[in-house]
Amino acid sequence: MANSRDSKRRPRGDGGLRWSEERQRWIAEITVGYTPAGKRIVRTASDRSKTKALKKLQAKLRDREDGLPSEDNRYTVADAVKNWLEFGLPDRDENTVKNRTSLAQNHVIPDLGARKLRELSADDVDRWLAQKAKTHSTKTLREMHSVLKRAVARAQARDKVKRNVVLLCEVPRGKRGRPSKSLSFKQAVALLEAAESSGEADMHAYIVLSLLTGARTEELRALRWSHVVAYHDEQEAWLPVDEAGWNHREFAFYVWRSVRRGGDTKTEKSRRSLKLPARCILALHDLYSVQGGAHMDAGGAFPLPSDRFVFPGAEGGERDPMSVLRGFRRVAARAGLTPEDWTPRELRHSFVSLLSDNGMPTENIARLVGHSSTRVTEMVYRHELRPVLEDGATEMDRIFSGVISDP
Repeated sequence: MANSRDSKRRPRGDGGLRWSEERQRWIAEITVGYTPAGKRIVRTASDRSKTKALKKLQAKLRDREDGLPSEDNRYTVADAVKNWLEFGLPDRDENTVKNRTSLAQNHVIPDLGARKLRELSADDVDRWLAQKAKTHSTKTLREMHSVLKRAVARAQARDKVKRNVVLLCEVPRGKRGRPSKSLSFKQAVALLEAAESSGEADMHAYIVLSLLTGARTEELRALRWSHVVAYHDEQEAWLPVDEAGWNHREFAFYVWRSVRRGGDTKTEKSRRSLKLPARCILALHDLYSVQGGAHMDAGGAFPLPSDRFVFPGAEGGERDPMSVLRGFRRVAARAGLTPEDWTPRELRHSFVSLLSDNGMPTENIARLVGHSSTRVTEMVYRHELRPVLEDGATEMDRIFSGVISDP
């Protein structure tokens, strides 16, 4: 004899409602589609009350009739984020994937992961971001917000949730980061002397090149010996030092590559060729000899590959940024600086500051550092640039020199 609870069978296509003795709940089920393999995609809801379970079933039926996705009640924020990490980052740079994974695993999943995705509200996200703003920078908050937004968008496209509430949330202003600064001339001299006496030929050359040419740290880590060139007077051409040797008057290096995705420089204007100051030439020559270039100078039978990195990692490949930071801070300590207060990128800031202090126009500095316009230079390095619009003040001092008494 059929159970009286389900003696009335619902029409096909209207879903099903059944009593589960094991769970002691009414289970509502509806088929919302089929997988490519022909397996039914079933959405369920449950309640101890038959009336409430029936209402949930009717809501899912209305969504299906309106063409709306029927949400997966069991799908969590953690499920969405993990799915995005696995399938939503194709062809991304390795460092980008590493960064997004770290943000997801250390911030998004621990704080919001247990929440059912369909129950996640804009208020939940606002409160989460406000809490994070107390301890993290605005840039980091934007990246956290992006991880969650993209994960929910992917889930929405796969009918796991009806809407993306993260789109409704603004990123608050985060904790103020450490402002960049530049070395004074005295500090720069001390750093150069410490680098020269450090016994680390690679860090000596790295610091000298960065401080005296303004090259970005990602550009120097990508620099290869084939892009360090000398002007050959007899051939009237710039040749790689492997081919030209070091017995020449002029040297330069091509800032044509970086460790960014695809190997391109930050902008088109960043692709530039820079003549090397004398200190850079000496430091690079020392590094060249330490790395085995002296073997080639002596006519060695086994030439080194011309595309090798100038600042290689432990196994000859691209050097890790943390390795550069540790090496730089060792030298900074020798120079009497507080190592934790300085990073390699501030050598570039110091390059701008030193040139500006010595009267170089902003237009020329912009070209040297590879900016697309002076506006970029003035915006990024506004604290390092010395005011140069002094003609008006000078002329007014001359005009009124006999009128206004000295203070």
